[in-house]
Amino acid sequence: MKQSVRLFVVCVCLLLFVSCGDRKRLVDIGTEQQIMHISNATEPSGVDPHTTTGMPEYRLQMALFEGLVAKHPETLEIVPGVSDYWRISDDGLIYTFHIRENAKWSNGKKLIANDFAKSWHRALMPGLANEYVESLFVIKNAEKFFRQELKSFSDVGVKALDDNTLQIELENPTPYFLQLLDHHSMFPVDTDTIRKFAPIDERDSTWTRPENFVGNGPFVIHEWTPGKVFSVTPNPYYWDAKMVKLKEIRFYPVEQLLAEERMFKAGQLHKTEWMPIAKIEKYKKASDPEYVTFPYLATYFYILNVTKPPTNDVRVRKALAYAVDRESIAKNVTKGQQLPAYSLTPPDVLGYTAKAKMTYDLEMARKLLAEAGYPNGEGMPPIELIYNTSEDHQKIAQAVQQMWKKNLNLNVTLQNQEWKVFLDNQKLLNYQVARMAWVGDYVDPNTFLEVFITDGGNNRTGWSNKKYDQLIRAATSAKNRDERYDLLQQAEQILVDEVPFIPIYNYSTNNLLSTDVKGYYMNIMDYHPYKYIYLESSKK
Repeated sequence: MKQSVRLFVVCVCLLLFVSCGDRKRLVDIGTEQQIMHISNATEPSGVDPHTTTGMPEYRLQMALFEGLVAKHPETLEIVPGVSDYWRISDDGLIYTFHIRENAKWSNGKKLIANDFAKSWHRALMPGLANEYVESLFVIKNAEKFFRQELKSFSDVGVKALDDNTLQIELENPTPYFLQLLDHHSMFPVDTDTIRKFAPIDERDSTWTRPENFVGNGPFVIHEWTPGKVFSVTPNPYYWDAKMVKLKEIRFYPVEQLLAEERMFKAGQLHKTEWMPIAKIEKYKKASDPEYVTFPYLATYFYILNVTKPPTNDVRVRKALAYAVDRESIAKNVTKGQQLPAYSLTPPDVLGYTAKAKMTYDLEMARKLLAEAGYPNGEGMPPIELIYNTSEDHQKIAQAVQQMWKKNLNLNVTLQNQEWKVFLDNQKLLNYQVARMAWVGDYVDPNTFLEVFITDGGNNRTGWSNKKYDQLIRAATSAKNRDERYDLLQQAEQILVDEVPFIPIYNYSTNNLLSTDVKGYYMNIMDYHPYKYIYLESSKK
């Protein structure tokens, strides 16, 4: 209710703004002044790159931080970031990065190689409870340090040889390592600033408030008014400041997709985060140039809490999975914009397509449910399915609820939750079935499969399998791609057999994007660095 009131206030304020004066729309004024207005789906849980996992947070972090390397949004090819050049040893184990001379923090302090070492030291501290800590385990001895098998960070394969030279030694040759360096888990943070406000490994610190914030990206925080707006303005000390054309970006936490679409049509947004499913066909038929869609390296699925009955029984989990008609959801709910998913990894990720699949098999689903002691659903306790607030999440949940009732005679209750509450309940395993999605952090099947390793920060199911962990680990030291993919196929088969998750569909992005927005390139990672974007009126 509070979120609805805040959204109403935002919408009213924006409407009043555009109804006065010269009656130009907010986006028209924004285009003239290079102020971009974007929906960011929900209120972010934070902006610390080492303590967050969600896309609403990442979209802000892309503006505020930069890693050693970046990607070009048109090709996704690796391009220089904080490092202007690097060398890779012949055996693929040692990377040596040169930190550009003009790299600085947003307070004007020089950014040096040791800042990365100190940042990753912090990211590996157990007290921080970094949910993406596994990303750093490709670095030699990083996992041993995190698990406190090694006491000194000097034993970890990260060395500042001098102010401008950072050397990284890996456990094994890692083909996606450069891509990984552009992920928020590898972004640097100014540890000197953090220490001013809290212990270095404290999660909820005030260092990210606008008045305290120090970053190294193309923008800095200008305003953060919870429930209303998060805005950023250019960082004058950014090494590539001349490339930055936008004077401000204003992110709005609009959770309701219909409200988001109306705000766009009213000229209050340059870009929506998503599209209401019910409106997609209308835009497609009209060939509306502001409607954009593209395949997305992401999977939408449900996770199952394996620590609590009845979903602690693999037979129940399989029954639930086999009773989901994904083709019906794609055809009747998502209206053909998404593809049915039968595994965790999307198809053809760098030549990898999962062989193991969860199919629609009602006979098997009913048989397994009976074997678990619930013939025709009799005696089965009610199941609760939670999802974060969104009309489309609700529609999919309702469709699955009806399938489980019709096909298995199960009673399922639905509960929508605000983003922060939803995330906390997942982390605490305070749920039975929950909506989840995974967006590839880099273009490789490993980015999906490592989610379910034992005690992984993003494995919020309680599920653990030693053989699965061994296969994922062995894949990192495989001699070639074929051997690595074979190990990943075996791992994915275990995942499908034990069902800690139920795949629903593979994403396509569906957005409304003003034709005033330039420098915005469609790609499978939905990756849009703001320094490339600028605004130019499309009106004659």
